[in-house]
Amino acid sequence: MNIYDLSGVEIAKKIKDKELSKEEVILALDKRIKDVDSDINAYISYDTKKAIKMANELEVKNETNLTGVPVALKDNIVSYQDKTTAASKILSNYVGTYNATVVKRMLDAGIIPYGKSNMDEFAMGSSNENSSYKSVSNPFDLDRIPGGSSGGAAAMVAAKEAFIALGSDTGGSVRQPAALSGVVGLKPTYGRVSRYGLMSFGSSLDQIGILARNTMDIASLLEVIAGYDELDATSSTKKVDKYSELLDKDIKGLVVGLPEEYFTKDLNEDIRNNINEAIKLLESKGVIFKKINLKHTKYAISTYYIISSAEAASNLSRYDGVRYGVRQSNETVEDMYVKTRSLGFGKEVKRRIMIGNYVLCSGFYDAYYKKASQVRRLIKQDFVSAFSEVDLILTPTSPFIAFKKGEKVNPIDMYLSDIYTVSISLAGLPAISVPSGMVDNMPVGIQLIGNYFREDLILNFANQYEKLRGEIKYPSLGGNDNE
Repeated sequence: MNIYDLSGVEIAKKIKDKELSKEEVILALDKRIKDVDSDINAYISYDTKKAIKMANELEVKNETNLTGVPVALKDNIVSYQDKTTAASKILSNYVGTYNATVVKRMLDAGIIPYGKSNMDEFAMGSSNENSSYKSVSNPFDLDRIPGGSSGGAAAMVAAKEAFIALGSDTGGSVRQPAALSGVVGLKPTYGRVSRYGLMSFGSSLDQIGILARNTMDIASLLEVIAGYDELDATSSTKKVDKYSELLDKDIKGLVVGLPEEYFTKDLNEDIRNNINEAIKLLESKGVIFKKINLKHTKYAISTYYIISSAEAASNLSRYDGVRYGVRQSNETVEDMYVKTRSLGFGKEVKRRIMIGNYVLCSGFYDAYYKKASQVRRLIKQDFVSAFSEVDLILTPTSPFIAFKKGEKVNPIDMYLSDIYTVSISLAGLPAISVPSGMVDNMPVGIQLIGNYFREDLILNFANQYEKLRGEIKYPSLGGNDNE
């Protein structure tokens, strides 16, 4: 078995037992990246020498299940003295001057930040085709997209170029690529993980999430990075569970909701059959399924894109060439603003800034943004009512398998990729996507949605389902895989 075949928890144990050194692990990943990433394009940057130096010099304050393990960061999570660009030309020369809270907590636990993953520019996209660097390929089919915006993070985990990766999820940007790339992806409850050091897209929606090949690795990292942070006023003071020790509870008797609005004719029939197989497996272990209604789901996409675009327009106003990033002109202030933003932002980012400014402008605010905020409350109330009847909710993660690059040129078609994930983000709930099998030789996933701060429940349920489902076979890449 190759080092890169192991899970993060297995790597940490071998380091602790002195069967492997931290340097050996990092060098194994370095070789793996060099072997396969020219096909995948999952990494924007990585520094093997810096990672080895850090691993050797790191003062471990809290030993954990993942101490000594390298973890990749999405390129919108700031780390000290590392280039962090959000895959945008406007930040192509930006080097972090501090560590995001999640990075600081990883370092305190002896976990080594290693590399920045490719992404849709400023996390705006569902396919990873909006990066200003290069398009990411799905390891299961290099002609297909890996999902987005955390597509680089999902692809590198599936291609075994990373054991674990941090991503960000605004409307499904961890869960959707996890499903399309055959890995596990968690979006925690809004406020469970500090956003300090995450480049903002939609501040009331953004949440740092985790991608890995199994639930144990995700649980082990979540217990490190979760918790209150005085640098993030939206972070919760609620106690953090030891999630990795809560994964072996019996799921018999749990009541799982199946929302009728997620199982319409728009769902691919093969994916529907795959989910039905997963349901039968879980029923064999005593799980009870119940049909429920989330009646405002049909408004979720339009509500999400109004709110997220409005927040994006506000957040991205700071990128003007004055304080940091690329400056395109020094002639006049107005000329600098116009040229810097025109040349620095990509097409999708400009589109969302324009939508956001439109819905916030005088005369349209009440009709769009205010109305969307009211509908958001109704969507949240749907979930609150549902959780009075069920313990968790099971849905598809994506309505289709990973599509071919260039296939969805219509923005509306692309936005509909997130139809099963955005309502959870609007409500601020935790959700996890778990691989559930293959359709047309491409991976698909089921989404498990929990009540607020019930990450323990959805992680345990996901872990029990993994045991029932069996191992996932990842594609052979680089000519030296054992599978």
